[in-house]
Amino acid sequence: MALISLEDLDGLDDDQLDDDITDNSEPMDEEDRDRLLTHWQAVASTHHVSVPPDMTGPIQEMTRNNQQREPVPFTPVSCHEKMGEVLHEERLYPAGHWACVTKGEDLYEQSVSVGFMKLMRFICRENSAGRYLGMTVPVVTNINMMEDGNTFHKDVQTSYYLPAEFQTNPPQPSDSDITIVYREPIRVIARTFFGSTTEETVTRQIGLLWEILGVSDDLHRDGYMVATYENPGVPRHRNEIWFVRRSP
Repeated sequence: MALISLEDLDGLDDDQLDDDITDNSEPMDEEDRDRLLTHWQAVASTHHVSVPPDMTGPIQEMTRNNQQREPVPFTPVSCHEKMGEVLHEERLYPAGHWACVTKGEDLYEQSVSVGFMKLMRFICRENSAGRYLGMTVPVVTNINMMEDGNTFHKDVQTSYYLPAEFQTNPPQPSDSDITIVYREPIRVIARTFFGSTTEETVTRQIGLLWEILGVSDDLHRDGYMVATYENPGVPRHRNEIWFVRRSP
């Protein structure tokens, strides 16, 4: 069963919810909490996923802190354009701690949803610090390819970069499915795309970037990364496909 993803977390300011719910930092009353959950269940149903009632607390907390998102740090290396359009960028991401969940649901998007649901709970107090940790963007998905080079491996890892405040002393998760991982620096080729992030759309973006780059032995072909910044409620919401260099 698939659940909610990061892509659903921004779209809480539409006509289905009053501004006093989405903009008010005070605790919600029971009626507002019910309306929020009902809204998310409606949003999720359009993606063929479900939101259990016990997610009300994490959704409420992340809704209150919706505008406070810390970007994952990086150093720009190069930017390649054609006729004013950015084709791709190269970036260096520093070493750091990530909270990671690996899931193998029937569909790629379901694995991401289930994984991020667990990360939401970790971010929203189910951690050794006993507090809301704060959201960072993008949330990054690691995809491993099967031997044919075209099919996604069933297991998909969804990762959340710990805010700067917690990098030196990472809180520990209550959920044993979540692992705190220290990743070495990575150098990526990033290309922006907009819209849904299904296996079909991501596969298309992988092929498109290879067409642009041409043959390169310096880039991994056995795995890719997808970075998600926004939700489907935002018109043409932003994502990126990342190719990883063999050495940063």
